[in-house]
Amino acid sequence: MTRVARWLFTAGVLLFIGVLVSQGLPAVLGTLLAAGWGLLAVALFHLLPLGLDAGAIRVLFAGGLLRRPFRNSVLTRWAGESANSLMPAGQLGGPVLMARHLSQRGLPMETAAAAITVCTTLQTFAQILFALLGVLLLGARASHASEGVLRTMALVACGFLGLQIVGFYLLQRRGMFSRLLKLVGRFAGGRGAGFMEQAQAIDRAIQEVYTQPARVAACFALNLLGWLVGAGEVFLILWFLRAPVDWTGALLLESLGQAVRGAAFAIPGALGVQEGGYLLLSSFVGLPADVGLALSLAKRARELLLGLPGLLYLHLAGRRGKVSEICAQ
Repeated sequence: MTRVARWLFTAGVLLFIGVLVSQGLPAVLGTLLAAGWGLLAVALFHLLPLGLDAGAIRVLFAGGLLRRPFRNSVLTRWAGESANSLMPAGQLGGPVLMARHLSQRGLPMETAAAAITVCTTLQTFAQILFALLGVLLLGARASHASEGVLRTMALVACGFLGLQIVGFYLLQRRGMFSRLLKLVGRFAGGRGAGFMEQAQAIDRAIQEVYTQPARVAACFALNLLGWLVGAGEVFLILWFLRAPVDWTGALLLESLGQAVRGAAFAIPGALGVQEGGYLLLSSFVGLPADVGLALSLAKRARELLLGLPGLLYLHLAGRRGKVSEICAQ
């Protein structure tokens, strides 16, 4: 972990503790305990959006290149999401680990990297659309000035995220991996020259994916559906917390809550930021502050229930991959 990452992690932990303490930790934990074994049901429900996200990866490559393509896509998405949630550099390292996992399962590295890069791009575009839906729902419920402020902040965040992802997309269309490797080579004395052929192969594979509009559209649609279905997780958590909301309320909380978390990608796990986001958003759907924080903690519990086994699987799969590479040599 770099010095900057350590500072960001420390800031996140302090913010996390500060938000919980400010609202009364015993009250928040008491509310969370009301969910009981329901948290296991929430973890099982999350397999549905996870499967949709895996399907979004699967449609971007030909099935004949990989044995049991959907199964391996699910395992890849599970491992990547576990890294995104629990590892310090998850938001950046997760896609790399997913591409590596697919390549270990038999998919050519350039195909795996192209599929993960394009899918990550389309998933972010889908998230922006999902967040804008939350902004519309918030506008329909607007009743006081603070909601207008939040709506403006959400729109600014969506615009900023949109500029970033558009820039990322344009880089892909202009040979992103080759350009990055050339840049690295300048600062590393040309050490990356040996990988240039593979970088160019990845760039060609990305271009090929974007020339298949049916696959791209299917990937985007599955990602968007995954975001929409994810609102069911909020609905289910609040039902177990004995503070149910209607479907539009759950959709508002999930869409804007995920937008807040996405905006804080630099902080590992969006620690503290996610909690502050749900604390603010809960009042707009008529929920007390302790329920909003309990909702965030329930999501953290689900991440641990699925993420810790996912990281263990990733570790074991990596060891098996290394053994296979040695045997092949």
